[in-house]
Amino acid sequence: MMSRVQKGLVAGLAATVAVSVLEAVNILALKWFAPFPLILAKLVGVPGNLAVGWVLHAIAGIFILGPLFGILCPRLPTDTPETKGIVFAVGAFVVLMVGLVLFGGGDVFGRNFGTIGWLVATHAVFGIVLGNVYARMVARDRRAVAPPGAAPAH
Repeated sequence: MMSRVQKGLVAGLAATVAVSVLEAVNILALKWFAPFPLILAKLVGVPGNLAVGWVLHAIAGIFILGPLFGILCPRLPTDTPETKGIVFAVGAFVVLMVGLVLFGGGDVFGRNFGTIGWLVATHAVFGIVLGNVYARMVARDRRAVAPPGAAPAH
């Protein structure tokens, strides 16, 4: 049986992979929006360094947001795990935007304000995957504890 933090780590990994695929398509094929890893790299003071951005993206998604979701999930509003994930991820987006405004400077989006919409959409996808994977792991642990067909204790 895994703890909520461990489940959050696994769910954060899955969600980070899903969003990384979307971002890779944006970087390699679409080139419509400012790449999120470059925004993160610029935020920490190494503009243009895509590798640093990808590492920061992975660390934030897997080791910060995943476990934090595992801790906060039972307390988040809404009923379904996916909507809990969306609420959590959009909240993380708001924190990101505050950080960008305070520390990123005025040109962090490079005159492409469609990037804000792209970031909201990718954060929503992150939240959906995060909530879904986390809920599946919780359900798996519940099935492992109670044998099939057993009546609940209360």
